[in-house]
Amino acid sequence: MAREPEWSDWRVFLAVAKHGSTLGAGKALRMSQSTAARRITALEEALAVRLFERRAQGYRLTDAGEAVLPLAQALEGAAVAAEGRARAQARALGGTVRITSEEVFAVTLLTPWLRELHLAHPEIRIELDSSRELRDLGAGEADIALRSTSKAQPEGLVGRVLQGDDWALYCSRDYAAQHGLPHNRHDLLHHNIIGGGGGGLWRVYSGWLEEMGLLDRVTMQYDGSNGLLSGIKSGLGVGVLPCIVARADSDLLQCLRPMSQHDRKLWLLTHERVRHNPNVRLVADFLYERLMRHIRATDPALNPPPEPVLRAAP
Repeated sequence: MAREPEWSDWRVFLAVAKHGSTLGAGKALRMSQSTAARRITALEEALAVRLFERRAQGYRLTDAGEAVLPLAQALEGAAVAAEGRARAQARALGGTVRITSEEVFAVTLLTPWLRELHLAHPEIRIELDSSRELRDLGAGEADIALRSTSKAQPEGLVGRVLQGDDWALYCSRDYAAQHGLPHNRHDLLHHNIIGGGGGGLWRVYSGWLEEMGLLDRVTMQYDGSNGLLSGIKSGLGVGVLPCIVARADSDLLQCLRPMSQHDRKLWLLTHERVRHNPNVRLVADFLYERLMRHIRATDPALNPPPEPVLRAAP
């Protein structure tokens, strides 16, 4: 008698459908190819239907497999959401608050402040997630987010706008002393540009560099925003940084005005489900107060050079 299908069988089904082979699925799920193949066979026997055609090129969904694919995907989504909610509840009961943020904000802003928070409230355990992956607060993947976005917030999220998320070109004082401080596009043609930042940042940044005819001036490229900061501070060249970070660093000099034609704003967010949790509320209020204090102290008694204005890539 065939056993009843388990959720783990559907995970293998989805992995084979995605990768087109039991070898690819096995690598993704960290199991052997033979185990993945046996799980698919067992699932088909339990359902009394063939879900894949076995071909020399790999596995291909049958009509029956295509029919159940969206249902299996929905099952996966529900399982992930349930796991996230359960972890969020466990964090709440255990005094843990998980914060998600862009890497450069996590390292330069949040980490020093969280030391203060720990000294004042050692009973609260903080998890700081600086992954590039956007964490779903509704699914319980994090409790608080410091997030830059131009989009409307999903239903259930609550929070406060901090300020516009402006980015501008900066260099170190040492670099400016050796090579001069660029003030316009013509100047930048004679300077080293540091590229990268990863994901959406590099798409906008590289688009602007290409529009300005500066893309071939990129001499070093990093895959993360913290790498950009490190490269600029080391004196490698000129690169883009968030103004909320760079304005507070006396070693950094602003070269051009920040991007002005964008709608991105910095938000401090949480979810309706956890906003009244005492620990989440305490951490969110603490971070908001520190962020607003930082913004008031650094923005903007500076007098940036008058031209040119950076424009966001279309």
